This record gives sequence, structure tokens and C-alpha cells, in this order.
Amino acid sequence: MQETNMQIPEPALSRFLFSDKRFAWFWLIVRVYVGWQWLESGWAKFHNPVWVGDKAGVAVQGFLNAALQKTSGLHPDVSGWYAAFINSVALPNSTAFSYLVTYGEIAVGIALILGLFTGIAAFFGSFMNMNYLFAGTVSVNPLLFLLQLFLILAWRVAGWWGIDRFMLNWLGTPWQPGGAFKK
Repeated sequence: MQETNMQIPEPALSRFLFSDKRFAWFWLIVRVYVGWQWLESGWAKFHNPVWVGDKAGVAVQGFLNAALQKTSGLHPDVSGWYAAFINSVALPNSTAFSYLVTYGEIAVGIALILGLFTGIAAFFGSFMNMNYLFAGTVSVNPLLFLLQLFLILAWRVAGWWGIDRFMLNWLGTPWQPGGAFKK
């Protein structure tokens, strides 16, 4: 009878790249680069009235309407299911999405630069990149998405040179509580 609680060891290269604090310097560079891209993008939106302000939602409407133009043809850039999401959820709430995108980009950028909840911030950044890609916008999105996937894999050491080094010790993880939860 086979053991059901079998664990397959991580390969040495994977362990070095994603778990070894000696490689944390590399993830610091990646993390700060990706974070800066998000912060710069969000900050530009924050100071633009068509994103945040009296005309909030105008830029999002333009972006989404352009995405809807890419839904036709033999191989459309935007899938039908995503076009349905745009029409039924995003466009009617374009003002809310405008603020959500702006503040989301800023929050992800700051969290990555500071190394605060790096894996979670990278997840939300990659979620935004995927939505931009689903909307038919390539730009820097594939590169940022790829880098953020690696940051998610390296979450244990990606924030070593940042706030995570202390925060993860204090908070812990769902499977191993940190000092804040020990009596």
C-alpha cells in the first residue's frame, strides 16, 4: 500500500532560487523594478483628472471601449467572455474601476518596493496585468506578469531585504503562526 502523505523534495536549483536568502539580493532588484513600474503608472493616474477627480472613469471607458473593438475577427484579441465582463460589470462601474486601478497600482508598487507582503502584492499585480492582457493590451504586461510570477514563487526570500523579513516572523503564515499569535 502506498503512503498518502508523500512529499517530493524541491530540486536544489529551485530551492536556491526561491528559498535561499543568499539569492535575496536578486529578488530585491526584481521587486524594486516591478514595484517602481506600478508606482510610476499609478502615480501618473493619480494626478490625472480622467482617472481620479472630477472626470474619473473617462480614461477607463476609453480603454474598455477600445478593448471591445478588438473582439471581432477570426482570432480576436479580446475573448467574448471578457467582452461580456467589460459590458456588464466594468463599463457600468467605470468610475469605481478608475479609482480601483489607480489606488491598486500605487498600493502594489509601494508594497513591492518596501518588501511588504511581497507574494500577495505580486499576486495582485499579476492579476492586474492579466486583466490588461485580457483587454488586448500587451505593452509591458507580459514582462511584469512573468516577473511577478517569479516573485510569488520566491515569496519566502523576495522580501528578505524589506519589511517582510520582520513582518513574516511576527505574523507567521497560516500553517505556522508567528510571534504575534503565540502566548
